Amino acid sequence: MELWLEKLKSLRLLYAEDEEGIRKPMANTLSYYLKEVLEARNGEEGLDIYYEQRPDIILTDLRMPKKDGLYMVKEIRKSDKKTPILMITAHTDKEYLLSAIELKIEKYLIKPIALDELLGALKLCISEIELGRSLFLECKNCQFDFNNKRIVHSDGSEVELTHKESDFLELLLRKKGMIVSYEEIEMNVWKEEYMSIAALRTLVKSLRKKLPNSFIRNHSQTGYSFEV
Repeated sequence: MELWLEKLKSLRLLYAEDEEGIRKPMANTLSYYLKEVLEARNGEEGLDIYYEQRPDIILTDLRMPKKDGLYMVKEIRKSDKKTPILMITAHTDKEYLLSAIELKIEKYLIKPIALDELLGALKLCISEIELGRSLFLECKNCQFDFNNKRIVHSDGSEVELTHKESDFLELLLRKKGMIVSYEEIEMNVWKEEYMSIAALRTLVKSLRKKLPNSFIRNHSQTGYSFEV
């Protein structure tokens, strides 16, 4: 078995499709390749499952009743820019998809979908997930385990990070050497919540205690950066 197929076996996928005659056979097929397939009948149900289960990959039909796939993806992308999303469309949906340009869709799959095309799209998702997991601290004494939200020291000891600490550190790492503004931190770390400067300083102070060196640099009245 190819390595990426083995990796796929450890992942969970959310599949949103309103037509049961299509959804059930596809879910059954996908279950051979993935750890778990979570089924949703529409975008509204898909959102509920997403928030509750946090799947690794999302596969969604574009047009569905109640809330469609485009609505679901827009809501997810407000706070989650990383989870790979595959969107299933018809040839006639091209005009409708113009509003999806900014949503970072991994791949558009045109109905009817061949199994080899779907597996190829899932392989792309594996690459995207692996890219996200490859963020490491460039220092001799530790590394940042993005997937498990923890700092792993060279002696094997581990320090758990809170969700906000992990999101903040990942944001700084992605923009290493650049100043990340307060506004960007609030949007990516606090998301829908209000961020006070006092709360941000408390977060930074806590995170600095967990890192072996002071990599986090403060830029007065501007933001923070990650400097090695």
